[in-house]
Order: sequence, then C-alpha cells, then structure tokens
Amino acid sequence: MSTVVPGRPAARRRRTGGAALAVALLPVLLGTAGCGGPAGAAGDKAELTVMTWAPANTGSADRPGMTALATAIGDSLNSQGGVAGHRLRVLTCNEHNTADGAAACARQAVTGGAVAVIGSYSQYGDAFMPLLETSGIPYIGGYGLSSPEFTSPVSYPVAGGTPALIAGSGRQLVAAGCRTVALIRPDTPAGDTLVGALGAALTPDNVKLTDIRANETSSDFTNQARRAVGADQPGNCITAALSAVPTLNLLDSLRRQPHQNTRLASVIGSFQQSVVDSTGGDAGPLNGAYATGWYPPESSKVWDPLRAVVRTRDAADLTSIDVSDPGVETTWVAYQVFVQAVQRLDSQPVTGKALRDELDNGQPISTGGATPPLSWAMTNMLASADTPRLVNTSVTFQQVRGGQLVEQQPGFVDVRWVLTGGTPPSGPDTPSPAPS
Repeated sequence: MSTVVPGRPAARRRRTGGAALAVALLPVLLGTAGCGGPAGAAGDKAELTVMTWAPANTGSADRPGMTALATAIGDSLNSQGGVAGHRLRVLTCNEHNTADGAAACARQAVTGGAVAVIGSYSQYGDAFMPLLETSGIPYIGGYGLSSPEFTSPVSYPVAGGTPALIAGSGRQLVAAGCRTVALIRPDTPAGDTLVGALGAALTPDNVKLTDIRANETSSDFTNQARRAVGADQPGNCITAALSAVPTLNLLDSLRRQPHQNTRLASVIGSFQQSVVDSTGGDAGPLNGAYATGWYPPESSKVWDPLRAVVRTRDAADLTSIDVSDPGVETTWVAYQVFVQAVQRLDSQPVTGKALRDELDNGQPISTGGATPPLSWAMTNMLASADTPRLVNTSVTFQQVRGGQLVEQQPGFVDVRWVLTGGTPPSGPDTPSPAPS
C-alpha cells in the first residue's frame, strides 16, 4: 500500500498546531540520543549500521513511507549527536513484495554489517528470518505479517500483528452489539489464520461468523459485498481485513449494495485517517465505522515527535510520509526501542548479540505511550506454540466520527485471552490507561 494517499494535505493542516510541543518532545522520545557514554566496538564515535526494508513500486503492498521515515530518523538522530555518541548509518532496501526480494534485503543487511533490522515490512519471514538468525541480527518491530516474526528468537515484535487486530475487532464488534459478523479477508494462508482469531473473540458471546474470502488483486468485490450484507438485518456487521487498495474497492462495491442496518468495521492498515480523508471524510462511507488499531489514533499527541520529523523530511521535498500509516508508526516505535537498547548498553560494544541480550533481559522499554511498556522476557511471552514472541497483545478501539478517527474508548484493551484460548474476563472489555 502506498503511503502517498489522496486527502493527506487536509489532514496535515489539522496537525500544524502541535509543532512547538512536537519539537519539545522530540529529544525525549528519541531518548536524548546524543547523551550517554561510548558504546561502540571501534571507539567513541563508531558508526552503527541498521537496515529498514519495505516493498515499493509493487502495487497495493507498497510502504515507501517506512523506509523514508527510517532515513529521516537517522538524519534527525545524527543531527543531535547520534545514538549514545554513535553516528547512525541507515540502510534501506526495496523488498519488492517477493520472497527473493526479502532474502536479498536480509543478505544486504548481513554484508552491510547491520547490528539490527528495524521497523520493516514483509510477509516472507520464511525467506529472510533464517539469514538473520544465522548472523544473529535482531529483527526489531516487524509489521507482523508472517509466523517467523512471532516465533524466531531474534524477532522482537512491538505490536500484535494481524492476529491481535482481528481478535480486537471481534471484541469491539461484540461491544457494539453485533449479532452476526461477516469477515472479508484475503484468500491466502495468512488470511486463513484470521478466521480462528476472530471466531475465538466472537464465540463467547454467541455471535455468528461468516467467512468470506476475497482475491486482493480484484477490483470488483460485488459478490463479497452482497454476501456480507445479506438480509441487512439489525445487528449485522462487516469487518474487512484487506490492505488499503482492496478495501477502497470493497467500499465501492458496498456503495452499490443497498444497506441501512449493516455496520462496517475494519483494522487499521485496511484503512486509516488518510483513507477516511480521501473517501469524503464525514460525508464518506467510513463515517461511523469501527476500527481496531495497535496504537492510539493519528490525532493523539503521542505522535507529535513523529510529526516533527516528518515535517522536516517533507520540507526537503523528499518522499511523503503518512503519519497515520501503521507501518510508519511501527517504524517509529521500533526505532525508539533500538535507541533505548543502545543507550542501556552503556560502554559495551554494540553488536547484534549485545542488543538481543539487552532486549531479552526483561527490563521494560517505554515507547512514549504508543504501546504499553514492552518486554521480551520469558514471562512476557505468549502461551502459544504458534506466536510465543507476541508480547504486546493490546489494541485500541477507534471510530470514525465527524470524519476523524478518534478513540472510541481511551486506553488499551488486552486481547491475550482471545489469542491463548483463555476465558473471557467478566463484564465488558475494559481498557487500561495509556502510559504517560
């Protein structure tokens, strides 16, 4: 999915008021990166190399904003003195949305001497993770599209991937009073896994699930829309787990399918604020739609420091970066984790092994409120053979109101019990406060 989305200029105009606060917070959330003792193996100012990859120029999977942001973060950190005194060298790679492309990026990270791969996007974990494992390079903050991201000992996911989103969407729809839910999802092995997660979220409340498969390369979702709307009874809901371009095509099909009672929901990534803007805002089909995300909505002050870096990047007339893109937000969070891990190494040489040891020691890392504090200690691992590295099982409930994605309820909702087949808590899903 391209991060250059129609409607973004209007969204940017709404954000300009927080500039002073964003600049003030920037050194804090980037960890006052110029401070701290030497940490390099080759001297006080040893250069650290990292890599970020994502597909570009491939179609609906494109995420050029992730690599553009990585470069911008590197420039910003280096302008402040680097990371704990180390200049940061950021390599970027076009993953091409292919297994060969993902493997090629991983080989480039190895030959380039990267100490970490940070905030990257690929569904081909089977192709790239073995290469990182052999070289001991940690994979910090992947997008969560493939099983190895949640099983590999060198992987440090910062969000719960699609499983947590779809489980959260189920709980959000239960709270909204849905009695039947149609899941429109990719006809792929990854899409197959979503059915179980959503079903586990709906079953305790006796909500009926209809599984509707879709070819994401199609431009016509008329049949899927017709099946999902059905008789358009009260309590009928649709949740879409497609990427952004197919979701837009699905919306076009839903417009042509008469419905008054059916409510729409999705997960962030299928749509986001820039998509709401481009489809008409409060007059568009997404107004009132429910959305489940990993992080607070784009309007949150949590993202003020990110916006400050993006403004600097945009001012240089370089690749446009959509702050509402969850891939961009994941990249931001992942770099915060990396910076704090490097700082905590103090005088130790910064190597892939040293970073893994630091992240494995269980000391929580703050992400400035974008997530609960993150820890990859054994006690934080998920009790699941399929996704043990999934340590952050919290999601946010959002809704489009007045053309803006806002919090439906503040804070994070933990869906760990859904993902582990546990017993639902008594009463409604209650959010925990967002960390300050």
